[in-house]
Amino acid sequence: MNKLLILLAMFASFAWASGGVALTYTWIGVASLVIFVLGYYFIAAEEKYHINKAKPALFIGTFIFMLIGLYYSLNGLDLESLHHEVKVLILEIAEIFFFLFVAMTYIEALIERRVFDTLKYNLVSKGYSYKKLYWLTGLIAFFLSPIADNLTTALILSTVLVTIEKENKMFLVPGAINIVVAANAGGAWSPFGDITTLMAWTAGKGHFQDFMYLFPASVLGWAFTAWLLSRYVPSDKPAFDASTEPRMTILKGGKVIIGLGVFTIFSAVMSHQIFHLPAMWGMMFGLSLLKLYSYQLKRRHHEDIGVFKSISKIENDTLLFFFGILAAVGGLHFLGFLDLAVKLYDTAGATTVNIGVGFLSAIVDNVPVMSAVLKSNPTMGLDQWLLVTLTAGIGGSLISFGSAAGVGVMGKLRGIYTFTSHMKYAWTILLGYILSLAVWYVQFEIFNFYPHWK
Repeated sequence: MNKLLILLAMFASFAWASGGVALTYTWIGVASLVIFVLGYYFIAAEEKYHINKAKPALFIGTFIFMLIGLYYSLNGLDLESLHHEVKVLILEIAEIFFFLFVAMTYIEALIERRVFDTLKYNLVSKGYSYKKLYWLTGLIAFFLSPIADNLTTALILSTVLVTIEKENKMFLVPGAINIVVAANAGGAWSPFGDITTLMAWTAGKGHFQDFMYLFPASVLGWAFTAWLLSRYVPSDKPAFDASTEPRMTILKGGKVIIGLGVFTIFSAVMSHQIFHLPAMWGMMFGLSLLKLYSYQLKRRHHEDIGVFKSISKIENDTLLFFFGILAAVGGLHFLGFLDLAVKLYDTAGATTVNIGVGFLSAIVDNVPVMSAVLKSNPTMGLDQWLLVTLTAGIGGSLISFGSAAGVGVMGKLRGIYTFTSHMKYAWTILLGYILSLAVWYVQFEIFNFYPHWK
């Protein structure tokens, strides 16, 4: 309910500030706004109503444009502007949709080849202390997230946590928070690590390598939070009986698929940066290589990695959620409700608004917030676009349900990692967030250590 009230207040301000837009105060503008807010309430209350967030997202994203089409037809308006908006939106969504489709297929193929199960076994069988395991899982999360994305990374590492220990909350809760913060921070400096960074990259707000300039702010902010949390982690060792745990090794072809995955990332970067093709084109090329390799592996070695099975395991609801929410924000943009964002940037200043985006991302969700910023497209330099990418990426860590990674870990550690247990240590995350902002300010605004192409 709090999210609903916040959204109502926020979009009421949008409407007030956008009085110059013809459709904002018409019945189509009001109806679309109400549909969006109610739909987003059900998205936010996914756990309460046991409804997958993709369902309301897909409904509001498609229904708003159906209503706009109806309004234009009833009033005899020229549909060309609506057609153009939809075509542009389809292109934007398709680039993200197919990009994620390939990335998730590779992850499922690696899971099938027991790559992550082997990683898990190697961690828990070494006889490390809770503190060492805490730091290892955090480090892996931070450096795996830029490649595998923050949600997948958080799910994998939280599974490792409950394998190590199932009851000790003094280890599990700080460990879970550490993984969420590390996954979100690691994803912020790579277009492959977080959907908001991917959105900024595909929108042309920075070159691939530009986002890597966020590494100092990301790693230092996470490391500070991790150090503060580590003081609460016990120093003894978890119990582990090698005789009861089946030994895991990577199945045949797993290491080759890792190499193909790295080459696919390279292909995506090259196709976007050098050939000026969408990044998803390089990703789809990488998918073709995976399918060809799976054919060769089955024909020569009788090993079936089942690429089609991997594709079938993809969380289609996640892809449909992105489609729906991006379409819904596109509809509000077409109706003029995002004009406030530009006015805020003009009056409050880019730095202030971009810092606020991080806090808003924790409450609402970083995908629609980042989509709104990109749609409003305020005039900013590269330093500010990187700042909003950073804050949207790491801001979701402030609250347990503020990011996909946090929601995923809450599901894995149900009853252990909760909103209440997270908020007990939220001050450590806030201090890390502040440190990240300070590092950004020193690096970008004082020393000007970043590219100046934009």
